[in-house]
Parts: sequence; structure tokens; C-alpha cells
Amino acid sequence: MDKDYKHFIEDFSNLYLGGRLSYSEIFDNEEIPFKLRAILMKYMIEGIDPDTTIENHLFFIDKSSMAYYVYKKLRAKFVLNIYSPDGHGKGKPGYRIKEYEIDEVLDNPEIMAHKDTIFLQEIRVKKLKLLSVTV
Repeated sequence: MDKDYKHFIEDFSNLYLGGRLSYSEIFDNEEIPFKLRAILMKYMIEGIDPDTTIENHLFFIDKSSMAYYVYKKLRAKFVLNIYSPDGHGKGKPGYRIKEYEIDEVLDNPEIMAHKDTIFLQEIRVKKLKLLSVTV
């Protein structure tokens, strides 16, 4: 239970970071590519505690912050589990899983109003987009 959504997976074209990873866990994980760790260290950690999880940081990102700009530049996709009283439309309460970009998360009033019942499953970053960012 303690390791749920604290993963790093890499395939041919994508990097996947679990939403419950803290920034300090990312910095200490040698399996995560150096460039991604360097980008996060240089631009994301500004003004926040390194023990903050990606999930907790996501809902408090300001559109004028460097974190917003980096997620936008990387075109990061956020896989969110959103609680819904009707679940998948079958009448039972449950979670819907949907993928969003940073603008869709921050501009969606439903997500921001219910951020206490939403959790971030993972972030997906394309390796090609990672190459487009200079450190």
C-alpha cells in the first residue's frame, strides 16, 4: 500500500512517473533519466518542499509559474482518477480514469472543486518532448 502509484516505467517512446512520488524520491532514483531529474531540480522545486508529491503539487500550480511552463513544454499528460457518483454510467459510485494536459486540469472547475476526491495515477512524458527542453 505504501508503494502504490510510486513507480517509474519507461517504454520505447514514453516515461511514466507515479503520481505519489515525491520530488526527493525522483531526484534519488537513478533509473529516471538524468535530463528529467535535472529539469525537475532546476525548474520545479522552486519554492516547494522536496518531500511534496507530484499529486499535491499539481493542483496548486499557478499559470505564471515555471512548473506550469515546464509541464506545458513537455506536453505532460496527467492520468487522473476522478470520483463520480454514477461511476462508469452504470449507476454505481466509482472512479473514472481520464488523461488530461496541464491546461485541462487547471482550467476545469469540476476538477479544481473536487481535488480532494481526485488522485493522480501517473504522469506521461514523451521522450521526444524531453529532448526539446534545454537545461
